[in-house]
Amino acid sequence: MQTIESIGTALKESGRKNDKATAAAPQRAGTLPVSGRQIATSTSGGEVGNKVRTMLRKRLGEEVYTSFFNAIEFDSFEGGIVVASVPVKFLRNWIRTHYVAVLLECCQAEFKGAEQVEVHLRQPRAVCRDADTSAPVDRPPQPHAADTSRPVQSQQASDSTGGLARASLSVPNLPKPAPTTRIGDFEGSPLDPRYTFDTFVVGSSNRVAHAAATRVAESVGYDSPGFNPLFIHAPVGLGKSHLLHATAWEVTRRRPDAKVLYMTADGFRYRFVEALRGDDPLAFKEKFRKVDILLIDDLEFMHGAQTETEFDHIVNALLDGGRQLVVASSRPPAQIERLNERMRSRLTRGLVTELGSFDYEQRINVVEMRIAEKRVMDATFTLKRDVVELLAERLTDNGRELEGAVIRLFANWQYVKAPITVEVAETVIRDLVQGLEPRRIKIEDILRIISRHFGVSKSDLLSQRRHRSVVWPRQIGMYLAKQMTARSLPEIGRRFGNRDHTTVLHAIRKIDGELKGNPRLRDELEELKKQLNH
Repeated sequence: MQTIESIGTALKESGRKNDKATAAAPQRAGTLPVSGRQIATSTSGGEVGNKVRTMLRKRLGEEVYTSFFNAIEFDSFEGGIVVASVPVKFLRNWIRTHYVAVLLECCQAEFKGAEQVEVHLRQPRAVCRDADTSAPVDRPPQPHAADTSRPVQSQQASDSTGGLARASLSVPNLPKPAPTTRIGDFEGSPLDPRYTFDTFVVGSSNRVAHAAATRVAESVGYDSPGFNPLFIHAPVGLGKSHLLHATAWEVTRRRPDAKVLYMTADGFRYRFVEALRGDDPLAFKEKFRKVDILLIDDLEFMHGAQTETEFDHIVNALLDGGRQLVVASSRPPAQIERLNERMRSRLTRGLVTELGSFDYEQRINVVEMRIAEKRVMDATFTLKRDVVELLAERLTDNGRELEGAVIRLFANWQYVKAPITVEVAETVIRDLVQGLEPRRIKIEDILRIISRHFGVSKSDLLSQRRHRSVVWPRQIGMYLAKQMTARSLPEIGRRFGNRDHTTVLHAIRKIDGELKGNPRLRDELEELKKQLNH
């Protein structure tokens, strides 16, 4: 059985504290009788708890004991049930599935009449009892003025344990926090101080959008504005809002006197309805005429006939007046049904750019960036390289999943103060990964996805046509069929137009060879696999 050495190392000191505390005061006031012995109602379990721990150490050996039982505490014994607790969910689950029988035998030797042992997750206040009061408190980072002249560093230095070196990432400075943008007494939506150009992870899937947003931020207030309007679209979690916030922060940094207004579509609608109720729609429109740059997020939620009409008028006035407009949405203008043709034409006259899915290297960089942010709170936090790679391999949908995973691991680590192993990480993010488990793929699914992706009909894929526009998609389909189904080469050949198994083998070798020097093909295959798994 493989032990989790990293947890054991961190828990040794906690176990020594428990042993010393219980040895010094084995019988305190407020105890429960246990067949002539006593178990303290304190969480350490008193003398009886100490004896059980000693038995566990002898039965299981020092390595297993320090890995899984050093932080165990015995809370109560009543009705034949011994209640024990540990500080983290991973330990609780591991003991329940691997050692509950041994634990019960040891408890029965000391707790007369014990019939059952329950292992629970200890409440945080129980852990704080022995906590180092000098440990850093989990507070959000204090923002500072952004320095866009300094690029984000994402070095791959590792420490001797295979973890990322504590200084391997440079944590970007953050702008001064402001709850909202505003024009006079007119407030926009809140800006997140973490979302700057410094903290935006640039890769092949978002380089154009990042460059465009940067140019817009640099050109606001000049005679020749940047791309106007700039329209950014992407599914959730790929960085649309991040770029809008970063643009707003950068404009205010470069031009403190600039009139910047960031609003979500919901916020715009709410403000407009307020203006209608107050019989003041003209004043509402006038406020927007004063802005130098208007940033609208989640345009697809701009509902309501009057709201849409008012937004149409404001956009026209801004663009005619040479003011900058930046819009983000989950869909491009052509796919937002509520937009009228004039508005759709206005929004597409500038630059429409899409944020694609993160590739593997981007996901690695996102995880490292989030680790760096956590180190601002506690400089001792780190994740080993294999854990970083695990997150990047398993969580492929968007950046929010990756950020959520790092937050969970950080919270888990705060209890044990030990490097997070792959086993621990898999347990902590299990529910995030479950939704990504591949379903059973059929060759019919592959044909459908390949046909849609390459714009080739299914009949052409199954035909004898040898034009490259058909052969290449067909070879990729055969490659995916071998990778993602249990079908044999002859069966795959039959399903792809009654072809010989040697043709399938040639296709697989062809794609394997191309993958070695073609990162774009690797990303394309990853995207196709993702479509097949959803």
